Amino acid sequence: MENKRSHVVLGLGATGLSVVRYLCEEGITPLVMDSRHKPPGVDELTRFYPEVELITGGFDCRYLVQASQIIISPGIAVDTPEIRAAIDMGIEVIGDVELFAREIKDRDPCVIGITGSNGKSTVTCLVGEMAKAADLNYAVGGNIGVPALDLFMELRDLYILELSSFQLETTHSLNCISATCLNISEDHMDRYTDLEAYRQAKLSLYGQTKHALFNRDDEQTKPNDPMNQNSFGLSIPSDDEWGIREGKIVHGATEIMNLQDVALAGSHNHLNLLAAMALAYRAGIDKESMIQVAMTFTGLTHRCELVAVHHDVSYINDSKATNVGATVAALEGFSDHLGGIILIAGGDGKGADFQPLEHTLKGLSHLITLGKDGDKIAALYKGAIRVDSMSEAVKKASELAEAGDIVLMSPACASLDMYKNFMARGEDFRAEVNALDDGLSDA
Repeated sequence: MENKRSHVVLGLGATGLSVVRYLCEEGITPLVMDSRHKPPGVDELTRFYPEVELITGGFDCRYLVQASQIIISPGIAVDTPEIRAAIDMGIEVIGDVELFAREIKDRDPCVIGITGSNGKSTVTCLVGEMAKAADLNYAVGGNIGVPALDLFMELRDLYILELSSFQLETTHSLNCISATCLNISEDHMDRYTDLEAYRQAKLSLYGQTKHALFNRDDEQTKPNDPMNQNSFGLSIPSDDEWGIREGKIVHGATEIMNLQDVALAGSHNHLNLLAAMALAYRAGIDKESMIQVAMTFTGLTHRCELVAVHHDVSYINDSKATNVGATVAALEGFSDHLGGIILIAGGDGKGADFQPLEHTLKGLSHLITLGKDGDKIAALYKGAIRVDSMSEAVKKASELAEAGDIVLMSPACASLDMYKNFMARGEDFRAEVNALDDGLSDA
């Protein structure tokens, strides 16, 4: 058995607990450190792993430089001084997804990898639903739902992983059947030196797959070097590409289905569906299963979710739009809507440049902003209305809206200046919409 200092787990929470669980099952008792004084998961750690020592309130360099391996949670920057000191001494620093990759390295490729600035969760869930419809033995996890290492609780034939740039920084040996970077837009600029550093973290996934799938509508998603690759996009495809021709989703010359039969709304979601189909195809999922899911899958909570229709005004919750690119995609996705669009935006911009929003804001009927960086977004739109709460935002939107309009809450910002997380923000929007009056009818 390894001594308690050989493996150090940095960061507790769901990911850290999954690493502790995995290491203990491997006969390794790690040391856990967390910068928080009472990190989430501490009670479970104490109850189920009393032999595991936990140090809180910071990272003790004395232990880090003596470790043989450090497993870091994605929320902790690799450039944290204490961690950088360990790396400079030649100590291996990896993440939970890399442990997962090493566990399956001797198997035939059995992973679908999905990254990108926006749409990751939707595409991951779509592929999962297609695998379910095809009656495959699969599991979905990673940056969504279940930590990667917890997926080993049952042996699966296919693992569908959503992967963040933070996770990919410490992942090097995934052996994917197919992997995609859906899109690139500015995000997490409080952690990366520039957009290119963030992009390269995302594109590192292509070096860990047999087949790369990129978005031909976004040049930044193309692999750095030629490889076994294909593309998806809203344009008419060439050769074996995925795309749209004459109102139909097509794979090369093969027609898959009519676009009007797709349950998801918005061109950004049609791109997500094309990506999911292309990935599913590489995993051997049949066309019928893809079509079945495409006709019934209406989207995820807090992701362009229709909350209610009130006096013929549609209220849409897109709280998951925590960066500028997500909000641009949502607005462009509704660009064909015949009515007006009232946007509620703002929050913690995480150091992002809001300028790319300006062009899409021109098509709005009204802009309502709130939160820490609401004024920066308001500066891009003449006549923007500043409010202090979600309650004020929804009430003001309902006063301004006319029949046939959309009220879209798509913040282009993180939520932590006002809420625990984006889910709490979305639920607050839902509650305020439902409180407008007794005549509200759920969609």
